[in-house]
Amino acid sequence: MENQRLFLWLALGFVAFLTWQAWVKDYQQPPVSAPVQGPETSLPSAPSDADLPGMPDADRPAPVTEALEASAARGDRLRVTTDVLDLVIDTSGGGLVAATLAGYPVRKDRPDVLVELLNDSEDRYSVIRSGLRSASNGAAVVLDPRYRAEGNEFRLDEGQETLEVPMIWSSPDGLEVKKTFRFHRGSYAIEVLHEIGNGTGSDWTGASYIQIRQRQRSISRSMTDVDTYSYIGPVIYDGDKYEKLDPDDLPDEPVDGVYTAGWVAAIQHHFLVAAVPPGSDPASYKASSRAGVFSLSAVGNPVTVPAGGTAQLADTLFVGPKLQSQLRATAPGLVLTVDYGFLTIISQPLFWILEKFHAVTGNWGWAIILLTMLIKLIFYKLSETSGKSMAKMRKLQPRLKALQERYQDDRQALSQAMMQLYKQEKVNPAAGCLPILVQMPVFLALYWVLLESVEMRQAPFALWINDLSSKDPFFVLPLLMGVTMWIQQKLNPAPPDPVQAKVMMALPIVFTVFFAFFPAGLVLYWFVNNLLSIAQQWKINRVVERGH
Repeated sequence: MENQRLFLWLALGFVAFLTWQAWVKDYQQPPVSAPVQGPETSLPSAPSDADLPGMPDADRPAPVTEALEASAARGDRLRVTTDVLDLVIDTSGGGLVAATLAGYPVRKDRPDVLVELLNDSEDRYSVIRSGLRSASNGAAVVLDPRYRAEGNEFRLDEGQETLEVPMIWSSPDGLEVKKTFRFHRGSYAIEVLHEIGNGTGSDWTGASYIQIRQRQRSISRSMTDVDTYSYIGPVIYDGDKYEKLDPDDLPDEPVDGVYTAGWVAAIQHHFLVAAVPPGSDPASYKASSRAGVFSLSAVGNPVTVPAGGTAQLADTLFVGPKLQSQLRATAPGLVLTVDYGFLTIISQPLFWILEKFHAVTGNWGWAIILLTMLIKLIFYKLSETSGKSMAKMRKLQPRLKALQERYQDDRQALSQAMMQLYKQEKVNPAAGCLPILVQMPVFLALYWVLLESVEMRQAPFALWINDLSSKDPFFVLPLLMGVTMWIQQKLNPAPPDPVQAKVMMALPIVFTVFFAFFPAGLVLYWFVNNLLSIAQQWKINRVVERGH
């Protein structure tokens, strides 16, 4: 049992170390600012038709011939500021070319440097294009108009719940398009509306498209880089299955499909940009990559606008943190971008409970404490079984030591004598291992909840701990955790092997050093868990020693 205990402790230490590296490194990435005005780049501002999928019913012809300018030149820049977003819209095509997140600094000690999700500079290229695709004479043509807007600055004022940013474009033959971005207070979901007025004298057939284009970041496979642990890149949801896409495979193996209630997104640790067509109708999806830039596109169900008629097409974008309540409200399955890995089935219920506790306490630190207590309560009986086994082993320590001295030169005879003693006293030395193994998935799932949930990013707790995602600045929690670990060892039987005993005695020191640099949220969890384990084991030891 001692060997297994040692292995489990070391495994937990290794997992916790990797977790800390993944969490902390995310906030040490060099920040990049997104200016409203900047130099032209060689990257295209207009979407390439080759990167867009065909329409779900693309062979429906439209007799009207569109005389459209398909300019890739940069247009005017519109600045849009809400309570949670600061964006830039390019009037050439009406795409989002810059976005920073208010209230989400890259590092808590530098609140003026905000997380940036969109930027059309060449080295950090990440934009969202949206527009119309016209079916003309049986062929699909991307409309890339230069819109007109009333002003260059749009702001969601105090007391205002909704902000609309309208832009107008008219073709020479009478087609008029009004494109409107609609923002809501507190929301990272953005509605994109295309109102089409057909004054051409002929029917017009087309569909809306949305496209994410992003330069793929190189991923360093090292223990000190968050990219090793958090997936960064394109993902797709087909209405049923969520899939991460390998950008290296996309140049030769692009992804094509027609799905209902699907979406595409580019994700990173804690944040994402997503494109969501209407879920009620089928849409065509395509993922491709060229020259290190991947494209994720969705083309909606085509509509026919009769001459003199109007139509409205609506899509949704999401640019922001992976707030699970907002993800669920935006699209089915979008919450899967909060990547808990193979432990999702356990992690999602844990986060749900944690969220409920936070709703009551208003503090993520107290929510972690309450969740730790709840987990301990659920596994109380299993822990009690393990604790009783350890208490009985502890009670047998003097007799085991006497056997070791008697058979110190005969290992086989010592093993036989120990097994006989265990049988006589009805003690199973391995009884304590199963409860620990059963609880391990829950512990690891909670690690991933604390790692991946943006809700706890830079969240304060109490007193000197003002950021649960960063280390304790005064190392008080790690020291307390080390003390509780040492007390736990004193309550449990010492390993019979002297070498193992020395290693176990060193573990509190080793873990204290490791935990000194862990995020305070993880240290808080382990500290509270240790306190509860100490109380439980102390009670069990007293009962066993009294012979009850």
